[in-house]
Amino acid sequence: MSVHFDERSGVVPCYTPWGFWYQTMEEVYIEVTVPSGTTAKEIQCQIDSKRLFLTVRGKDILKGKLFGCTVADEGTWTLEDRKLIRIVLMKSNRDAGNCWPSLLENEYAADPWVQDQMQKKLTLERFQRETPGFDFSGADISGNYGQGGPDFSGLEK
Repeated sequence: MSVHFDERSGVVPCYTPWGFWYQTMEEVYIEVTVPSGTTAKEIQCQIDSKRLFLTVRGKDILKGKLFGCTVADEGTWTLEDRKLIRIVLMKSNRDAGNCWPSLLENEYAADPWVQDQMQKKLTLERFQRETPGFDFSGADISGNYGQGGPDFSGLEK
């Protein structure tokens, strides 16, 4: 279960022509802006463990293989205010080193700066989980944070 670290410190969005996506250690969030007045009947969304298909009013918005694996039966989508589709995917691999560089394979990739910020955020989220009494939401990190940062789990206490 997420400790909602992202809610205190904001998100690192990757903007796309249809909206944006962002991630935490456990989930990938996708927000798609659709024409105002869109109804749920005009939306077709299929979420599989490795693929995502989203069609709105007969137009393909997202179609392809996800960058990483997800838990298909835990993926959800909602239509909010008849103008925003929010898709939540649960990652199969839920560690800080599993930072997706793109939403789909070869599509909607984060630029290097955004990717760097996403990895920092996931590393800080990992630190928050490991030391729940501390608040890392305002922290900054530099140095070795790639692939989730250094692993201190084998050190003696």
